[in-house]
Amino acid sequence: MGNESNVQNGWNEYSKLVLKELEVLSEGIQTLTTELHEVRKDILRLETKETKVDDLKIWKEKVDEIFSPTQMKDLADQVKSHEAFKTRAVTIFAVVQFLMAAALFAQKLL
Repeated sequence: MGNESNVQNGWNEYSKLVLKELEVLSEGIQTLTTELHEVRKDILRLETKETKVDDLKIWKEKVDEIFSPTQMKDLADQVKSHEAFKTRAVTIFAVVQFLMAAALFAQKLL
């Protein structure tokens, strides 16, 4: 009977050890599952970015067929030139209007 009690005690300790190890393994699996979920989200983000990059490459190829980068630069320079001209023209127009108003005012006073 004493021997049976020792075997039962040994089994109780062993079963507790096995349960503890199963709990540790379960926590490890949960951690790995969480990390795997994060990796999948990162992969999805990368695939989305890759798709956007591919779309931009296709768009660039289409634009380059119609409008070369050199032509774009020339057009941008022309736009800047026209903006500067517009600023000068509006300023000159405002000065001329002011001078005309001053001349009319002076004429009425005289």
